[in-house]
Amino acid sequence: MRLFVAIDLSEEMKKSLAGTMHELKKKGVGGNYVPMQNMHLTLAFLGEVEDVQAVKDALAGIKFKPFQLSLSELGNFDQILWAGVKGNQGLSSIAKMVRDALDQADIPYDHKKFAPHITLIRKATGKWQNVAVPKESMMVKKISLMSSTIRDGKPVYKEIFSV
Repeated sequence: MRLFVAIDLSEEMKKSLAGTMHELKKKGVGGNYVPMQNMHLTLAFLGEVEDVQAVKDALAGIKFKPFQLSLSELGNFDQILWAGVKGNQGLSSIAKMVRDALDQADIPYDHKKFAPHITLIRKATGKWQNVAVPKESMMVKKISLMSSTIRDGKPVYKEIFSV
């Protein structure tokens, strides 16, 4: 099963980002827009995992205090256009806790440096620099283990566990 650990965004934040995406479309920015229901912030990407219970067990011990997550700016990694989030101790701490728990359980994951972002468009083309991100915030009270499947050629994400 293809898995990742993420912060699922509040409906309000997803709607605000959908508004930003609508602005981008009006300005002629093309690409593969992420469906609103798939918006999230990845803490660790695991890829194909056979022992899902081992991942659940590793994450089950994580305890954290709720923290604020606030949008910051638009940015890009090559052709991926994303909304950034303001760095904070809560976010850095939870990302480290997740990765430490996976390491301790010998569960492989992508060890790329944590760069918190919410993907909006893949294979983005056009000028996006003059579009602002809404001043939206949410409280993070849980983290989710998500599965990723392809249905009708499109990714479908589903929470299978949370802490």
